Amino acid sequence: MNWDKIIESVPNFSEGRDLKKIERIVDCFRAKKGVKLLDYSTDPDHNRCVVTVIGEPQNLGDAMVEAVGAAISVIDMTRHEGQHPRMGCVDVIPFIPVRNCGIEEADRLARRVAREAAERFGQPFFLYEKSASAPNRVNLADIREGQFEGMAEKMKDPRWKPDFGPDTIHPTGGVTAIGARMPLICFNINLDTPNVEIARRIGRRVRNKNGGFRFVKAMGVPLEERNIAQVTMNLTDYTQTSIYTVFETVRMEARRYGVRVIGSEVVGIVPTQALVDCAEYYLQIEDFSSEQLLEMHF
Repeated sequence: MNWDKIIESVPNFSEGRDLKKIERIVDCFRAKKGVKLLDYSTDPDHNRCVVTVIGEPQNLGDAMVEAVGAAISVIDMTRHEGQHPRMGCVDVIPFIPVRNCGIEEADRLARRVAREAAERFGQPFFLYEKSASAPNRVNLADIREGQFEGMAEKMKDPRWKPDFGPDTIHPTGGVTAIGARMPLICFNINLDTPNVEIARRIGRRVRNKNGGFRFVKAMGVPLEERNIAQVTMNLTDYTQTSIYTVFETVRMEARRYGVRVIGSEVVGIVPTQALVDCAEYYLQIEDFSSEQLLEMHF
């Protein structure tokens, strides 16, 4: 892989149940020059697919525009149901600088993809995170508030005019958030209770919006197929708020309700250092370096 510049993207698509539709979307990232599909995972409860892909900026952008078109063609948001908040068939498209490029280039790529996809498919786009055009658009949760069902009414407010595309939602595709950001970890913790209100209370305790950790977004959702509740989180800067810090806090809060943590999951790709930090903490390893990892010497 002799690429000069590498950007990562982790687009979230509002389909986690129909494998034919998922494959149609994911195929847009397969066998493309200058693009490598790293991972994709689906969740039927959330009804969501998270794709992790890297590539050279130009080629990655071309594949992403194609994927937006594929999602619009196969996903009808008027029929979508799931536990995860959502506002569009392509709910969010982040671009993350990885090698020989910075947040500025990731921002340029986000704007280019939004412009081209809006022109070709009539999908409205909001710029968010480091690309946000206004303070009220930095936080994805603020943009997504109202979800697909309330977005058409919300967009009548001039403060919520999209940055690219028509001034109202795509009738079946909804609306998409797109922008540049630093690496994010999607981390979920499962509880041995079906009581989703407990998970929601714990989510409120750890998330920044309610006075919790600065770089944590969290909420509680039910996993109906397993009859348990889950605290689902996005860690937006693992160097400031680590996985183990959040895990231990959720475990401590769960005890208040007589509930145990029974497992956790990482969705998508995670930076190696984030897991090394956990190993150092739980094993109390002194003076550990990532250079001690065998794979670092290949």
